[in-house]
Amino acid sequence: MTSPVEVPSSSFARALAAAKAPQPVSGLVAFRVLFGLMAFWSAVRFELNGWVDVFYGTPRFFFHYWGFEAIRPLSVHDMHVLFAVMILSAILITLGLAYRLATVVYFLVFTYVELSDVTNYLNHYYLQSLLAFVLCFLPLHRAGSLDARLFASIRVSSFPAWMTWLLRSQIAIVYFFAAIAKATPDWLLHGQPMQIWLHARTDTPLVGWLFEIEGVPFLMGWAGFLYDLTIPAFLLHRRTRPFAYLAVIVFHSMTKLLFPIGMFPVIMTTSTLIFFGYDWPVTLAETLGLARLARRLRGEGTAGPALSWPTWAIAIGTSWIVLMTAMPLRTFAYGGNVLWHEQGMRWSWRVMAREKNGSITYRVRADGWPRERRVRPSQYLTSVQEREMSAQPDLILQLAHHIRDEWERRGATHVEVRVDALCSLNGRRMTRLIDPDVDLAQIEESMAPAGWILPAPEGPPPSLQSARRLLSISE
Repeated sequence: MTSPVEVPSSSFARALAAAKAPQPVSGLVAFRVLFGLMAFWSAVRFELNGWVDVFYGTPRFFFHYWGFEAIRPLSVHDMHVLFAVMILSAILITLGLAYRLATVVYFLVFTYVELSDVTNYLNHYYLQSLLAFVLCFLPLHRAGSLDARLFASIRVSSFPAWMTWLLRSQIAIVYFFAAIAKATPDWLLHGQPMQIWLHARTDTPLVGWLFEIEGVPFLMGWAGFLYDLTIPAFLLHRRTRPFAYLAVIVFHSMTKLLFPIGMFPVIMTTSTLIFFGYDWPVTLAETLGLARLARRLRGEGTAGPALSWPTWAIAIGTSWIVLMTAMPLRTFAYGGNVLWHEQGMRWSWRVMAREKNGSITYRVRADGWPRERRVRPSQYLTSVQEREMSAQPDLILQLAHHIRDEWERRGATHVEVRVDALCSLNGRRMTRLIDPDVDLAQIEESMAPAGWILPAPEGPPPSLQSARRLLSISE
């Protein structure tokens, strides 16, 4: 009779053998090349659009991430240098030349730039940083690279399967938690904020007229939820893969057309190719009748031994995925509506999950003043920074501390800073976001639940039709 202990042991052994199984190199080589090209274009477009000057030269104040307070933008000239370094590193990653150094440099520089101001946080920048970090440890330069041509001793004929699984898991986590973020009554039952977004885009060529039809926001909202929830599974299965990838292209083309979300559609459309077979570039070349290219790609997997890594490397990769899964889950520890209080909002893949607008006025008091003074955020922030800050409590707190420090430098004593912060979530009426009686100058930024943030408004958001009726009555 089989011992109960033998079954999981045997299952573990089979899983370990599958993880270590040698697989063709072309899929991971293509991922490295495509990542390098995306990284290259991401940095180049910042320079072409003048965003380095706009985001790092124009502001007089920068918001920091908790725990990374010491990271600040360099001078504009030096920020341009950092972007030049990113461009060069991306080229080297693409070519597979000095790959180890290039990936580490790219990760450090890109992450530094992104940590230098919270205003510029975007989910796909976070993903780009994570993928760069993972690539620092994957030896994807040992095939299909200039490094492999220059140093024949490093060439390998295969990569272990777990390396592909690691990258697949990283992408699947993004989709899964993007679906979780949409699993709310606002999104699924009330069609918000999709109604708001689509109503503002009824002038879109060819498809704009559809957005005036009442059921379309609900249909698109549910489609987005189901897409995020199921697309990794459909991409993994060979029979459904062509249709699933067509859905990827259509979905991200629509988001690119309708929403100003930068590189995210390109990154996701390209990265999901990792779900294809290990040798998908060869298969694609053969399908397109490019026999010579197919032979060359297949030839990359014939030189050198199979790459074999120890079991502890798989354990580290597994631990990384566990950490990446735990990061978004921390939002549930805070309770309440994370879209309102935003504690745990970042790093949790809540991609386009809410529409928030805010209005902020600070009230400052100090010893010897006959009355409190009102301070507008525009005295310190650019319009982009003010728009981002007005709905994010931790940024409101940071600016309050900056205002306190500025008045203290001017000689004021016992400075108190309170705020009238009104916010609208998914079309609801403006309501208070921050307790107006709390002196924010005395509140220390931390990861603890913030009692100075007021509860989210109750009740469903208004339908677009209700808003239109109210507007017609007022007129």
